[in-house]
Amino acid sequence: MKIDNLNISSKNPFFVAEISGNHAGNKNILKKTIISAINSGVNAIKLQSYTPEDLTINTKNKDFLIKGSKNKWDKKYLYDIYKKGQTPIEWYKVALEICKKKKILCFSSPFSVNTVDKLQKLKCPVYKIASLEITNLPLLKKVAETKKPVIISTGGATLKEIKKAVKIFVKNKNIALLKCTVNYPANLKDSNLLTIKDLKKKFPKCEIGFSDHTKGEIAAMTAVSLGASIIEKHFTLSKKINSVDNFFSADEKDFKRIIQNCKKIVICKGKNFYGPTLSEKKSLKYRRSIYVSKKIKKGENITKNNVKIVRPSYGLSINYYEKIIGKKSKKNLNVGDKILLKNIL
Repeated sequence: MKIDNLNISSKNPFFVAEISGNHAGNKNILKKTIISAINSGVNAIKLQSYTPEDLTINTKNKDFLIKGSKNKWDKKYLYDIYKKGQTPIEWYKVALEICKKKKILCFSSPFSVNTVDKLQKLKCPVYKIASLEITNLPLLKKVAETKKPVIISTGGATLKEIKKAVKIFVKNKNIALLKCTVNYPANLKDSNLLTIKDLKKKFPKCEIGFSDHTKGEIAAMTAVSLGASIIEKHFTLSKKINSVDNFFSADEKDFKRIIQNCKKIVICKGKNFYGPTLSEKKSLKYRRSIYVSKKIKKGENITKNNVKIVRPSYGLSINYYEKIIGKKSKKNLNVGDKILLKNIL
């Protein structure tokens, strides 16, 4: 997958800092958060572009009350959560300007058809489809019309739903699917990251990555080890900020460590390879070979009592051990001498 001048692959993972509502409704915090994320080493900044009206209705009807959620959203109404977490479309322009100066990609997740139009005017280079929007066909079709690269999170989606979504973007050359668990924070046991390998098989034309809602770095690192080429994670300027997503987000120190460790994993994965590497060749001299372990007189038989298979490998190859036993030596040999075929009768 290629976005602008970035070539994305499992050998060159693409790291995305999802700012979401971690600006806490403060434009200055947004700016500082973006700078902090860039300093952590990410390849891209992602925002969520919506108004609460794009997502729900302002009502106290019990259907719109979050119930049973084991996080700070529990017993709050959808409208109130989205109102607190919204990023005004005008702020996306501010984010773009910062990222342009830092030569970092900046894109967004739209949550309505009208928002796509607004982001198009701002020349949004990539579109992200949030997990819970994967069945929002009008939105998907609108994004597909832009023919821009698209990244689709698949949290909670069936294989049938994923295939239907991908089919809509058939004319978009650059498509990525992100394995995701729609829970905040997500449990490691629900990650099912082996699905990454299956997605690679079932969607060979798509880049496959991971949108990480877990705490810590284990899930992201595991995803990269399984071939994920995109890692998206929520980012916060400080874990002390009172924002909607702060409780499961990574800060600059966390994200920097995640990126560094994931890159080390890519190095460790290497390629299919047999035989000694360049560095291993130096160690092969410590393999075993045949040496004299007890003095052998000229004409004396070579036996298992006077030769031994030991390290290093400068002596006669072990392959000759059974063949030389019982043979006579043509010369006197001392302890530590190599056995040479020309000295054997």
